[in-house]
Amino acid sequence: MIQSPNDPRTRDSRTDVYAVILAGGSGTRFWPLSRETHPKQMLQIVGEDSLLRETIKRIHGFVPGKNIWIVTTEEKAQDIRFHIDSLGSLAKEIQFINEPLGRNTAPAVGLAALYLNQISPASIMVVLPSDHAIPDPEKFLRDLKLAVQGAEKDSLVTFGIKPIRPETGYGYIKVRPTSKMKSRGLLKVERFFEKPDLKTAKRYLSHGGYFWNSGIFVFKASKILSELQKFIPSLHKKLLSIPPSAIPARPAGRGHAPWSEQYATLEPISIDYAIMERSRDLLMVPAKFRWSDLGSWAALDEVIEKDKTGNILRGNTINIGSQNSTVFAGDRLVATIGLKDMVVVDTPDATLVTPKERVQEVRKIVETLKQGDREEHLIHKTVERPWGSYTVLEKGDRYKIKRVVLKPKAKLSLQLHRKRSEHWVVVSGVAKVTREEETYLAYTNESTYIPVNTKHRLENPEEVPLQIIEVQNGEYLEEDDIVRFADDYGRQ
Repeated sequence: MIQSPNDPRTRDSRTDVYAVILAGGSGTRFWPLSRETHPKQMLQIVGEDSLLRETIKRIHGFVPGKNIWIVTTEEKAQDIRFHIDSLGSLAKEIQFINEPLGRNTAPAVGLAALYLNQISPASIMVVLPSDHAIPDPEKFLRDLKLAVQGAEKDSLVTFGIKPIRPETGYGYIKVRPTSKMKSRGLLKVERFFEKPDLKTAKRYLSHGGYFWNSGIFVFKASKILSELQKFIPSLHKKLLSIPPSAIPARPAGRGHAPWSEQYATLEPISIDYAIMERSRDLLMVPAKFRWSDLGSWAALDEVIEKDKTGNILRGNTINIGSQNSTVFAGDRLVATIGLKDMVVVDTPDATLVTPKERVQEVRKIVETLKQGDREEHLIHKTVERPWGSYTVLEKGDRYKIKRVVLKPKAKLSLQLHRKRSEHWVVVSGVAKVTREEETYLAYTNESTYIPVNTKHRLENPEEVPLQIIEVQNGEYLEEDDIVRFADDYGRQ
């Protein structure tokens, strides 16, 4: 397709502009929909796809696929790689930088900057959170083109969102009066401010010279490294001690980096606190696009269309007389009567009910679940895998029952379990079973048994999904009791 000179994607599809997508967060404030193994960026909350895939599609074209880098942790990298597989050939171009563990955004950005600086000190980084909602992609790209022009002049550029209410959940940016650069629309930043109390937020709103901090940044790799050296020299020094050849990611899930212990000593600090609140070389683009960081369930009010009485209703719901409420349901019916300013989120194993004004406290529930060593913060009953999915139907003392669905032509790894046996019943489709040295087919209504310490594999040889019921029995029934011998998806 031939692009017009005015197309916002045309100008910056050069090889020295890179998208660095930060995808290490867990999104605890969107529990129970988000879980540690299925964080907010993987949810389809706004738009037609997940937040992460929407972020990738939004930036693709502005930069080529090979210039899109995802920074995440070792433990999340494999799941994210599988999650973006639906993007087809684009997913194969995307590169990963895997942190041994999360240390906040300044180390993550610094790690990416080190690698891109090796490629070219003039490399421009577009740093994007993976879990923001931007319903106006074309407007975003036009603003991004402007930001890149500012970054080329060795400035750190951010996007400011015009505030519409006295928000206490966002940081603020103050710009200098009459600071607009000649014909560029870029404003000189006077100062970044931390999240204010309500009284201060109201003052910012009435003043008119303050913007919400979007958390999206554009700068040269060399520039951000020099700013790190200036303001956080200890972090800069430790980053430089990481072997340059170690920074490009290994294939997701291939084991821990040899510099894991070294990386764990880095100060966990955000790029906002580390650099943006201290630098004097800051410019801001007043954003023309709609934006939300989806920091809580209440943030959906800004980006999702409501019904006539202000409700957002998703899934299998019936509502009578509620106002300004958000209800997310799955297959199970959720009926509401007379709610006002409430949030209800139902999943197969957990339900959240809270006033909108207290949604920021959802993270306290997650903390309580962790302290109680409960699974509801960690994983859903239905878990997506590259070969299909499984759903935990029931779990008790020494047994677990799952429904396993394999995509057409998919297969699990060749594996064994040290502490459990498995009994498979084919519900629909045809199962190809490998059990030690024998391979055979199991048809609908047939079953097979896999003893403890038996090498085995389940495959779907057909063009339709395969569904089985799996009954596990043993002293330990968790997912880490797997020894893999061969795997199509690069897992250990």
